[in-house]
Amino acid sequence: MPTRRTVMLGIAAMPIALSAQSSLAAPAPDTLATSAGDVTIQPLNHATLILSLGGRVLYVDPAKVDFTGQPAATGILITHAHGDHFDPDNLSKIAGKAPIVVTEEIMGKLPEALKPQAIVLENGQSGTIDTIPVMAVPAYNTSADKQQFHPKGVGNGYVPSFGDKKIYVAGDTENTPEMEALTGIEMAFLPMNQPYTMTPEQAAAAVKAFKPRIVYPYHSRGTDTTAFADLVGNTTEVRLRDWYAAG
Repeated sequence: MPTRRTVMLGIAAMPIALSAQSSLAAPAPDTLATSAGDVTIQPLNHATLILSLGGRVLYVDPAKVDFTGQPAATGILITHAHGDHFDPDNLSKIAGKAPIVVTEEIMGKLPEALKPQAIVLENGQSGTIDTIPVMAVPAYNTSADKQQFHPKGVGNGYVPSFGDKKIYVAGDTENTPEMEALTGIEMAFLPMNQPYTMTPEQAAAAVKAFKPRIVYPYHSRGTDTTAFADLVGNTTEVRLRDWYAAG
C-alpha cells in the first residue's frame, strides 16, 4: 500500500538568515530509482525544479530563482510564457548552450541569442533533449470561467523519461482528458492554486484517473495541500514539500 504522504520542510524553517529566493533555502532533494540510475529531484520555488541523472541536468521552468550553487543545465523545459514560468533575463544567465524545449508562443519571446538552441514541441509531440525522451502534454483550463488564463493549444506539460520511469510535470492546467489518459507515470507534479489551475478536488480526481505512483503538489501558493493529500488517500504517495521556503 503506498504511503499517503511524506512531508519535508525547507531549511528556511531553521533560524538562519537567508535571502529571499536563495537556492540555499530550497527543500532537500529527493531521489527516484530508475533502470538508468537514480534521478535527483530538486524542488526550488513555485513551479521551478531540477531533474538530474548523472551528468544530465534538466531545468523545468527556471524563473524567479537564484540558481547559485546548482549544477549547470544541460537541458531546459519551459511550459508556457507566464512570468512565473518563463523569465527571459534569468534564462539568459543560466542557459549556456543547453537545448531548450519551448512552445510556439515562447519561441517568439525568446532572446535572439537563445533561439538557435531552442526547439518547439507542440501539444502531443515528442522529441529528445540531452538524450532524454520527452513528450509534450496539452496544458489548459477546461472550466468556462478560467479558459482565459490558459487557453487550449498554447501551453505544454512535459513527460521526460529517465530509463524505465516517466515523470510528468503538468505546468498550468486543470484536469484535462489528456492528463487523465496518461499511463505509466511514476511521478507527477500537479498545480493547484486558484483561480488559475486545479482545485485540490480536481487534482485528486486526476490522480485517481491516471494513477501516478508518487505525486507532488506544486504551483500551490495559497492552497492547503494537506487537503489534497487527504482526498488522494492511499491512491498514491503524496510528497508535500515547502516550495515557498525561498520566498
